[in-house]
Amino acid sequence: MGDDAALAGAPSGGVTAPRAARLADAEAVVALVHSAYRSDESRLGWTTESHLVGGQRVDAEMVRRLVADDDGAVLVLEDEDGLLACCHVERRPGTAYLGMFAVRPMRQGRGVGRRLLAAAEDQARAWGREVLELTVLEHRPELLAWYERRGFVLTGVRHPFPYGDERFGVPRRPDLTLLGMAKPLTTPSPGRTHG
Repeated sequence: MGDDAALAGAPSGGVTAPRAARLADAEAVVALVHSAYRSDESRLGWTTESHLVGGQRVDAEMVRRLVADDDGAVLVLEDEDGLLACCHVERRPGTAYLGMFAVRPMRQGRGVGRRLLAAAEDQARAWGREVLELTVLEHRPELLAWYERRGFVLTGVRHPFPYGDERFGVPRRPDLTLLGMAKPLTTPSPGRTHG
């Protein structure tokens, strides 16, 4: 895990400052990610992918490994109801990779995701990385557009969905593809706020 300075940010609207997840947070992180993407509750927000992929997106053992990994950080935001948002940032050669980005469905569209993304970018910068990468399902144009508004661009790299590996879910269609996106970290995010 990088500097705690990378997790700076003043609390706002009952939301705590970003912090690194602990091993004890694993089950809550799994529940949050599932609620944002695969559950019936996910349909209340705009990040649902339950029409594309069923089953789990991550399990507690995966989260514990990510939390313990010295080349990564699981970042979380909390409010009075518990975990509000999370993401995983991984240090890679020359870049950082963002994954497991989730916001509680009933709190989506209120700036929480932008705040968490800013914390992830700060973490990548603290590692000396100048580019943040991620992948998005091709069939999620609204999510691709959200990341584009945050300064990410499509890289032209396409990754096959991990068919046959139910640790990442059960595909509901045969043509799922993940599109690579990247953002240079030399300037702050559009609309970036910490408060």
